[in-house]
Amino acid sequence: MWLRKRKWWLIAAATLLIIYIFCLPSRLFTAPTSFVIEDNNGRLLSATIASDGQWRFPVDKPVPDKFAKCIIAYEDKRFKYHWGVDPIALARAIKQNLQHRSVISGGSTLSMQVIRLSRNKPRTIFQKMIEALLATRLEFSYSKKSILQLYAGNAPFGGNVVGLEAASWRYYGRSAEQLSWGETAALAVLPNSPALVHPGRNRQILLTKRNQLLNRLWKNKTIDSVTCALSKLEPLPDQPQALPQDAPHLLDRFRKDYRSGTTRIKTTLEGDLQRNVANIVERYHNIYKSNGINNAAAIVLDVETGNTLAYVGNIYHPEDAEMESHVDIIQSPRSPGSTLKPVLYAAMMTDGMLLPHSLVPDIPTQIAGYTPQNFDLGYDGAVPASRALARSLNIPAVRMLQQYRYERFHALLKKMGITTLKQPADHYGLSLILGGGETNLWEMSGMYASMARTILHLDQYNGKYDADDIHAPNYIHDFRRPSEHSPADYGVLDAGAIWYTFQAMEEVMRPGEEMLWQQFSSSQRIAWKTGTSFGFRDGWAIGVTPQYVVGVWVGNADGEGRPGLLGVATAAPVMFDIFRLLHTSGWFTTPYSKLRKIEVCKQSGYRAGDLCPDKDSLWVPVSGLRSGICPYHQLIHLDHTGQYRVTANCESPSLMQHVPWFVLPPAMEFYYRTKHNYAALPPYRPDCIATLSADKPTMEVIYPRPNARIYVPIEIDGTPGEAVFTATHRDTKAKIFWHLDNNFMGTTEEFHQMPMHPAPGKHMLTLVDETGAEIHVPFEILAKEKEK
Repeated sequence: MWLRKRKWWLIAAATLLIIYIFCLPSRLFTAPTSFVIEDNNGRLLSATIASDGQWRFPVDKPVPDKFAKCIIAYEDKRFKYHWGVDPIALARAIKQNLQHRSVISGGSTLSMQVIRLSRNKPRTIFQKMIEALLATRLEFSYSKKSILQLYAGNAPFGGNVVGLEAASWRYYGRSAEQLSWGETAALAVLPNSPALVHPGRNRQILLTKRNQLLNRLWKNKTIDSVTCALSKLEPLPDQPQALPQDAPHLLDRFRKDYRSGTTRIKTTLEGDLQRNVANIVERYHNIYKSNGINNAAAIVLDVETGNTLAYVGNIYHPEDAEMESHVDIIQSPRSPGSTLKPVLYAAMMTDGMLLPHSLVPDIPTQIAGYTPQNFDLGYDGAVPASRALARSLNIPAVRMLQQYRYERFHALLKKMGITTLKQPADHYGLSLILGGGETNLWEMSGMYASMARTILHLDQYNGKYDADDIHAPNYIHDFRRPSEHSPADYGVLDAGAIWYTFQAMEEVMRPGEEMLWQQFSSSQRIAWKTGTSFGFRDGWAIGVTPQYVVGVWVGNADGEGRPGLLGVATAAPVMFDIFRLLHTSGWFTTPYSKLRKIEVCKQSGYRAGDLCPDKDSLWVPVSGLRSGICPYHQLIHLDHTGQYRVTANCESPSLMQHVPWFVLPPAMEFYYRTKHNYAALPPYRPDCIATLSADKPTMEVIYPRPNARIYVPIEIDGTPGEAVFTATHRDTKAKIFWHLDNNFMGTTEEFHQMPMHPAPGKHMLTLVDETGAEIHVPFEILAKEKEK
């Protein structure tokens, strides 16, 4: 019988022990917490209220030493020595309550209060017993520091403020570590009676309790008498203050990206830089809003790491709904304007399709109904590719993309980190290079940073490329991006091509805006590119140095276009002001290991052939070794006077002069010679004209292009409008005879333009010169209903 009873006692004891071991929940507090972001030094940038309407920060920071000493002295002076229950305090509480015949003191330790806060049960003797039991269990599972941390993070501080950190910011506008003894003591007494002792009410009670705590700290020698006296003179907190909102749009992004874990992150942002950039954006907003331009965004990236140093997603005016400042422009898909042109320039050099200064056509162009125009509506005829990039000419860019193929460019952009192009390449076509697709400031800035990083790391990888260098920006501190690739001999873009691209971007300017461009000159070397979307809806500017990438967008969040909303006039000034905040030095090292020296033709920029009279040496990307020979130099035959061209049919070869000559196609020549010193081909000697072969083009139709589809507008008075067709001839004195569908329309000389009134439908334009040379251009006039 005795053994049986003992066995039951053992079972009961074991059961109670198991219950005791597992009685404490694995997670004491499950209430929602505020989303909080900090800068790279751990200083608060922005925070939101928790979903239950409370200001409650995540409990993941140590308790400041001042608060620990204050709360222990005020609530539980033997906290460091008991095991969750203080028998002395309980005995004192029972005695006081019996003497006053009411509850005067609860005798709860900080450990018991943590349990009470986590359970939120009625305050009865039975519940107090449970709290005492769980408090002893708490002491076995948590350190004293952790228990203090749980208390400080979940204690009520009046109103909708929970936790020391939130209280410190709400009542004093700074972190708990920065509080004085008087301020810390005032907060330490609040959790004891948060409903009664509120900073906005009962201030005398709060003052008395605070000063009593300060006296206690003086008596236990935590502070000296002078500190105690001075602390009593400090004012009490007044009305709750607004928390910092230095990066509200990044906070919003963190909330959207959040999956699990703590709702607080330490970001890569530099707090002072973030505030300064936000001030610059706000200053320009105050200027631009008079023109109805309401929004602006800016981002600063560290090239080496890709870390985000400043993130101003928009102006911040939540009080004005019309400003739409809640929209994070950095993440919003927008038309990039011309900001993709440098990538195409680098891509074509990477593939050996282009040398840095090769001439590219700049003439009226129509491709499958698409008619690009330069910003100044003019033409250069032919322009070096580097200069076309610096001037952001649209027509050369479109013709270059036609040569490179938009399908390949679409795939390249995706490799470079652009994810916003959701449609297939055919959806965008050639307009992709002029902003026909959508990208955002985050990915565009990240792509430019990846290009810069490719050059910076070339020596580090012994002349090889690491595909991991091409990645999106990052805003989380201590983020570790896993390595997925090993250095390879070839990169997505060649380092030499990128270097030449940045060289061209150093001289960015716009036609007709040279004086504005000069305003941006500074001691810093910056490769920069601006962009303006169709309809003046988006103004872009992105600048690159070996250390930083700065991206700026200006416009309206709702997409409304405004006159004067040009990237160079609105976004560029913001970008350069931001660069003045940054300490940049040096320039990208020339990647000679990826370059080869070759002879190039000075006039055309192509590889020099035997017919190029003026040659120059130039370092070009290795792929440039397989680029084409200059197509614009040809050998012409002159008579003995050097004034006329001749052929073997009209002049003895022994009497000819054989001279290399720079010859552009007629349409390119027509515009090129108006802006450059261009030596036109000498005319044929009159007796040689009859012997010419008809396969040498001497004239060209500039407009319309073959198979063009044209709308002819109706005039205001309702009469059919005119289509003005244009052609050019190598012989400036030549006559051209115009025919439309075999009907003679007229003759032009020197300046070849002919107005016509073609009816809707398909037509054939035929041009004949005095030598009998003919060209035929089919085109179609589209019917357009008369406006009512």
